[in-house]
Amino acid sequence: MIRSIGLAISLLVAAGSSAWAQAPTVQSLLKSGFTVIGVIPSNAGPGIFLVKGDQLYGCFVAETVKSTEITTRYCKPVR
Repeated sequence: MIRSIGLAISLLVAAGSSAWAQAPTVQSLLKSGFTVIGVIPSNAGPGIFLVKGDQLYGCFVAETVKSTEITTRYCKPVR
């Protein structure tokens, strides 16, 4: 029983970490054929809208004075 609970927890952790590793970024969306169709200023950082076929994503990026690059904060599908 305890082994099966441990195995279930291990599987859930592995699934969660792989889902986190596969979160879309501006770069990954561009590499998979998405096109930038608009950019907006926002309090969350610059917003970038990308489209491919009927899929639309809104992404927000961030940078600081000390950062060496602009990074994706998050991307979400627009429904």
